[in-house]
Amino acid sequence: MFKVKTDSVAGYKEMKIPYTLLSTNEDTRNLVIMLPGAGYSAQAPLFHYSTGVFLNKSSDVLQVNYSYNDKFYDNFSIDEISDAIKHDVRVVIDQVLNDRSYESFCLIGKSLGTIAMSSELKRSIFKDAKAVWLTPLINREDVFEAMGKAENRGLCFIGDNDQHYNAERYEQIVQNTNIDSTLFPNVNHGLQYENDPVTSIDVLKSVIKEINEL
Repeated sequence: MFKVKTDSVAGYKEMKIPYTLLSTNEDTRNLVIMLPGAGYSAQAPLFHYSTGVFLNKSSDVLQVNYSYNDKFYDNFSIDEISDAIKHDVRVVIDQVLNDRSYESFCLIGKSLGTIAMSSELKRSIFKDAKAVWLTPLINREDVFEAMGKAENRGLCFIGDNDQHYNAERYEQIVQNTNIDSTLFPNVNHGLQYENDPVTSIDVLKSVIKEINEL
């Protein structure tokens, strides 16, 4: 059994940012931080099964449950959304780290979450953190630069049918030997094949298998 703590912090412009902390072992010093996409929550398959993987390894799992589809953000530009997610993720993480100390970290970000991940990995506390990049927004300079220069050991998963995929930039990221990168042919931004849910499960399985072995 594991414990579930749900709480929230005041985030960007005082918007409430909920989070969930799942823990199995009061003595663990390992924390996994999950940063979902805009329309891909921490309950969606990639995060659901990753949560199970890490709970089985007696790691605590922090799910940051921001929701930038809320009407509150309707008039935000993409730049302000970027500022908001970086701010919100930091205050949630700081709240959790204020209550408990950890020594080992893994950050898992998908899509929009990779913006915050790029920012957080600059912090000294995450110098040795592992990093999992799920459909990263590699057309953004901050994400591309963070991945290209990353000293964190990590994984990257993206499909060439993803609207955010960029072949030239991906080839540069592959040159970073700290990141093991997997490119799925004909797979979209959801890491799925269009109109083929059964074969999409094979992609999910291979991603979770690699995360389990990280």
